[in-house]
Amino acid sequence: MQNVKGTYDFFGPEQAARQQVQDVLRNLFELYRFEAMESTILHELDVLASKYAGGEEIVKEMYRLSDQGKRQLGLRYDLTIPFAKVIAMNPGLELPYKRYEIGKVFRDGPVKRGRLREFLQCDADIVGIAGPEAEAELMQLAVEAFRRLEIPVTIKWNNRRFLGELLESIGVPAGEALSVMLTLDKIAKIGKEGVKDELLAKGLEPAVTGAIAALMEREEISADSLATAYGLLSSEGVSEVRALQRLIDGAGLAASCVFDPFLSRGLSFYTGTVYEIFDASGTFTSSLGAGGRYDAIIGQFTGRQDAACPTVGLSFGMESIMALVARRQVARPPAPAVVIAIGDTLPEVLRTAAALRASGIRTSLDTSGRKLKKALASAASQRIRFVLLIGASEAAIGALRLKDMVEQTETVITMEEAIWQIESKLGLA
Repeated sequence: MQNVKGTYDFFGPEQAARQQVQDVLRNLFELYRFEAMESTILHELDVLASKYAGGEEIVKEMYRLSDQGKRQLGLRYDLTIPFAKVIAMNPGLELPYKRYEIGKVFRDGPVKRGRLREFLQCDADIVGIAGPEAEAELMQLAVEAFRRLEIPVTIKWNNRRFLGELLESIGVPAGEALSVMLTLDKIAKIGKEGVKDELLAKGLEPAVTGAIAALMEREEISADSLATAYGLLSSEGVSEVRALQRLIDGAGLAASCVFDPFLSRGLSFYTGTVYEIFDASGTFTSSLGAGGRYDAIIGQFTGRQDAACPTVGLSFGMESIMALVARRQVARPPAPAVVIAIGDTLPEVLRTAAALRASGIRTSLDTSGRKLKKALASAASQRIRFVLLIGASEAAIGALRLKDMVEQTETVITMEEAIWQIESKLGLA
């Protein structure tokens, strides 16, 4: 027996660590007033493979299947397209709308550290805000999330509209702009020479290839310096970059959010700002999260290609994050109480445990019938403070024996008195 390559089962301390990370993100999403969503995993193939969706590269990794009715279906490869479909199908939804979702997605791609075939994504999206405040809020959320996770990060960001204008100014044909963007996005992975080789393979004019090479070699690559050098001072893309940079500076995010004019992200649906999150130490090279603005998808899904619906998203890569925090020891909090059955007192034990749990006291049961000495030793090893013993004599008078393992005390009291004592000592009363 073995798992399918790129899929894993999680349990014990590892699952406790994963749950801790998810709790941090979920609590932060709620703090920022994002509303929880659960979208479908199974979709019509046409939706996932449409030209408005993830692009050729990601569609190539999509899991495809058919049902008994011969309908062509696919498993979701991200949480963005399912979210866009939900918004398109519910035109009466009040905007702006903020949602978050934590769920599994599936990609039939290469398996490596931090990259699986079945993996968890944690997304937050804002629909209905056209201004840069939406991007700034998501960047703020990302910085705070990784601060809480104790992972120093750098958020690299750019604007696709600005990059498109830049490439147009140096002679890149409109039909080749997206392809060139995706090649420039690989600088960190294949180096400048690798990018130049890939550009040459595209068959661009030598002068254009040379201009792109000169762009990559520039020492000063701030948006303003590039806008000045390439005559873009009044362009729409530069205006968007400046507006977001002003918010980043004003919100105190400049130390973590760094402008990178060559970043474009691999997905084809982004229309403006894009960003990607990396381990600031550089020891882990895979992305820890990413996102950007995708204003066109929802309107196109409704059949109204002229009706843009401004939308910005952010996705946390759970598996990449876990690759960084995997070595942390996450101690599961012990149950403060255990109810031990002595003899044939199981009904009383179950009633007592139910009453404790109804009072918010985490409780476990010991109905093993082993010797009391071993049962108490087990409770001590699990750092359980309160042991409730119910034998025939206690059951006969409607009482129980409460042992406080910290204070080394033992009393025979009623269940109600035991609950009151435990709550008082735990600060729950």
